[in-house]
Amino acid sequence: MTPLKFQLQGALKGVRVEATHTPNMRRRYKIIGITSQFASQLMFTLDEQGATKSVAQYFREKYNCILVYDSLPCIKAGSDSKPKYLPMEVCKIVNGQRYVKKLNDRQVTQILRSTCMRPAEREQSILQLVKKNNYNIDNYAKDFAIVVEPNLTIVEARVLPTPRLKYHDSGHEKMCQPSVGQWNMINKRMFVGGTVDAWACISFCGHNGDIVHSFCYELVSIFNNMGMVFNQNPVDIYAGSPAEIENSLRELHRQSIEFLKRRNQKHKQLQLLIVVLPDDKGSYGMCPV
Repeated sequence: MTPLKFQLQGALKGVRVEATHTPNMRRRYKIIGITSQFASQLMFTLDEQGATKSVAQYFREKYNCILVYDSLPCIKAGSDSKPKYLPMEVCKIVNGQRYVKKLNDRQVTQILRSTCMRPAEREQSILQLVKKNNYNIDNYAKDFAIVVEPNLTIVEARVLPTPRLKYHDSGHEKMCQPSVGQWNMINKRMFVGGTVDAWACISFCGHNGDIVHSFCYELVSIFNNMGMVFNQNPVDIYAGSPAEIENSLRELHRQSIEFLKRRNQKHKQLQLLIVVLPDDKGSYGMCPV
């Protein structure tokens, strides 16, 4: 399965659809995956005699439904032992379903923007709400002797001074004064840098391996320039399959242990594993290891 199909399967898995090829009887199904073959190529057994037909041919003969997009994969419903194959064009997503998967960064940003308010705006919103509801003439509030002040409570507070940060003397900047709780590592070196001897990288992007190698070595150079002691030679830079995340990680783990054992290094397992993902949609949540 290609990375795009694997991504599509992750987005559709668990979604309920309604089949439209039988107007008099709309059945609903829960998607468990998508097929690696097209509707015109996917063959299945019809009867005990072993007769087979493609999904496109079956829908044409059984339901007089000529598929327009027979070069698309099919939706897989039912169960793995008794799968049901449905062409995508005869499936309609059922309305009102709860989305339970992790939102991507763009979606999270949109939600935060729609709900986030500046302090002054939130203050005005609260004051207007209290004024509109007029709690002091509410019968329930009177019964419980509740009195609501129309203004916000004033609380005395103070802002603590920002502590200065000390960096290593070998850097261009030895001291740093954070601004609004923020700072960066430009022109600075860590006061006590960590050490990483055993590390590896696994990429699920399917890009040119030279790009991943170049990225890793540039990253190592940045770490060392920041004051870390980072081994320039990785245990491995491994190309994993997006369709087999768990197997790829287990294989890299096995190879890493064997490599470190042969080299008789201090560390028997990886200290750091860099994982390069094809997107930012939380693919790490798809693997139990």
